[in-house]
Amino acid sequence: MKLIDQQGITDPFLNLALEEYAVRRLDIREDYLLLYVNEPAVVVGKHQNVWEEVNLVFVEQEGIPVLRRISGGGTVYHDLGNLNFSIITRFDPRKYNNYEYFTRPIIAALRKLNVPAEMGPRNEIEVSGLKISGNAQFTTKDRMVSHGTILFSADLNRLRESLRVPEGHIESKSVKSQRSSVANLVDFLPPGLTLEDLREVILREFWENSSAIPRVRFTPPQWWEI
Repeated sequence: MKLIDQQGITDPFLNLALEEYAVRRLDIREDYLLLYVNEPAVVVGKHQNVWEEVNLVFVEQEGIPVLRRISGGGTVYHDLGNLNFSIITRFDPRKYNNYEYFTRPIIAALRKLNVPAEMGPRNEIEVSGLKISGNAQFTTKDRMVSHGTILFSADLNRLRESLRVPEGHIESKSVKSQRSSVANLVDFLPPGLTLEDLREVILREFWENSSAIPRVRFTPPQWWEI
């Protein structure tokens, strides 16, 4: 497995494009891990109706962009207190919809921080019955990505308001988000532990020596394509 060097970019448009490029274009004989943080954004699933999922008046007032990702699943809110992870690998039918497999190292990392994380009934990671991570997948005939969020210290008020849509606002046959009670991981951690600390613990779960991680660094022509 290799770590994708995304150069600390927090532009949500660029990060989603970077992830899609990695899924579609990198050498699939390797597995890849991508970790990134986005500036405030709302990200809807591939098969969702924006008007049913997003408080468009609020996000416009707040200058929060709305993006659509390549995978299915529900709508999520990103900000600088949210760590996103993507695991990219060759398609394997045994891994399709097998969220337990892909989230295992994330849950293991959280448990090393004494957080009692576990898989929930809707492919989310929960702590004490509260959702801290939503997950989704995208596949092609030979590739797949399983990706998710980790609410670390996100602005939960903005999250809730961004995703609050009046009942009966619109009806369609699109995939609907399943609303859950959410929490920030920081509420279950010792004081002073940062999002960067969490990132390092996750890296050590994938690689024992986090100072010698094999990395993918994009060339200028690749960045142009992204």
